[in-house]
Amino acid sequence: MLIVADIMTSKVVSIKGNTTVREMAGIFDTQSFGTLPIVDDAGNLTGIVTASDLVEQDRPLHIPTVISLFDWVIPLGGEGTLQRELDKITAQTASELASTDVVTVAPSDSVSAAAEIMSSKKLHALPVVEGKKLVGMVSRIDIIRSMNR
Repeated sequence: MLIVADIMTSKVVSIKGNTTVREMAGIFDTQSFGTLPIVDDAGNLTGIVTASDLVEQDRPLHIPTVISLFDWVIPLGGEGTLQRELDKITAQTASELASTDVVTVAPSDSVSAAAEIMSSKKLHALPVVEGKKLVGMVSRIDIIRSMNR
């Protein structure tokens, strides 16, 4: 049975939280992947940014539908939804744009477990961590390539 360590990319391009949106765009433009893990100075995973996160910065702001009830204005999408959209659109650095609730796998996890996570959560890549330390990335193409082994 193959494990994640057998197929992962161990030479990972990662960024710091202070990496600018322009710098991230340059990395995505010159590389053939769409996910950038964010690490701290110790190499611990702190978040993740995808090319889709950058694309969403250019979309128009959706003003939520509201209802008025007894002089209260209540947004139907929830009060935090508009604020989260504004934060994403106005982000200038990786840490401002990043998702911090990152789904990860361990090097010892089976490839089939990684495939299940990617499929169920509709992810294209997963950071591979030992504890909190980023040690690799596994993508859908890595899993597809492993089918030839």
